[in-house]
Amino acid sequence: MRIIGGQYRSRPLRSLRGLDIRPTSDRLRETLFDVLVGGDPARLEGTVWLDLYSGTGAVGIEALSRGARIVYFVEESAKAAELIRQNLRSLDVEAEGFEVLERDVLAGLRRLDAQVVACDFCFLDPPYRQQTAYAETLGFLSQSRLLQPASVVIAEHDRKFDPPALVGALQRYRKLEQGDADLSFYRKQ
Repeated sequence: MRIIGGQYRSRPLRSLRGLDIRPTSDRLRETLFDVLVGGDPARLEGTVWLDLYSGTGAVGIEALSRGARIVYFVEESAKAAELIRQNLRSLDVEAEGFEVLERDVLAGLRRLDAQVVACDFCFLDPPYRQQTAYAETLGFLSQSRLLQPASVVIAEHDRKFDPPALVGALQRYRKLEQGDADLSFYRKQ
């Protein structure tokens, strides 16, 4: 696993064996960021990201590599949260460019909402077997102050599972299929 583009391009990222971590593949991350920048890499400059169910932190670290101002990593597993910190340290990412919240995603979102954090992009990738986590997380986001009118929420999910197209104020506007995984893109209505 490696960083696809930006400042840390081609640098390796570590993962953990045997845990319930399924890192977003290099190819899927490349597709995700190609869609988000739409030919203009400057679109990611200075953005704020939420990387929920972070695992290795690969998506959030990719965002930092491509110019994000700050990424909030929310990961419940202590081992995975430490792995994210190790990956960030290995790249010498400045401490003011990220925060790792080692807690349940909904608890992390409540904390960020209370701090009036507003994100430009929110990526969520719960373990595929936790299908209810999609509706719960999207539902919370749709009612929170975390999303601005132009915020984009991206959910990675198993191709065999289709998360709700409409959750509260969030509506899916695009779905990309790649291999065994799909990406669903949401915006507030």
